[in-house]
Amino acid sequence: MSTSSAVPSRAVIIRNVVIAMALIALSMLADGWVAEHVRYGRVYETDWGRMLRNFGYLPFWLLAAIALALHDRQGRGEPAPWWRRGALLAAAPTIAGIVGELTKILVRRMRPPAIGSAYAFRAWNDHPLSSRGFGFPSSHAVVAFGAAAILARLFPRARWVWYAAATGCAVSRLLAHAHYLSDVVAGAIVGIAVAALLGRVWPSAAERAG
Repeated sequence: MSTSSAVPSRAVIIRNVVIAMALIALSMLADGWVAEHVRYGRVYETDWGRMLRNFGYLPFWLLAAIALALHDRQGRGEPAPWWRRGALLAAAPTIAGIVGELTKILVRRMRPPAIGSAYAFRAWNDHPLSSRGFGFPSSHAVVAFGAAAILARLFPRARWVWYAAATGCAVSRLLAHAHYLSDVVAGAIVGIAVAALLGRVWPSAAERAG
């Protein structure tokens, strides 16, 4: 693969950043309506609701990464280390999750209130290094889309399965009234961006066919 095809141009990077910012801005316009009308308080009392939430649970993907690494360890005559794909699957949601938590601390926007939909922010002098209670971006969406995006690179024929699972996780967070729409949109963007960066930094692992 040539360097020019592997590394995006400055114009492509700027375009993607503009698109990401536009998506977040548009979702913020709908935050109030979604917070008021898209609710199902018992979503996590259902089997499908708990299943969807687990796609944003980091230990789930770490377990999947171990399984993938053990599968590749059987040896298929490839020069790349057997643990590479498993390490990539573990790294994407983990790093995305860290970026998401740091972003929460910087933005400091609280989750939607039980009544109403107005934004609230926590002051810097109130637990400055704790992300507890913050909603932007959604940690579950960050992890779910980080995993989905890297799996789409590792197993491209099943990309829609991964993205559908991540989207379902994000929707479940809205139904649970745990996040604004822009929280999960920003989470998806962070997860996908981190996975894209990892795929370019470590392309030999991402290019191995599933």
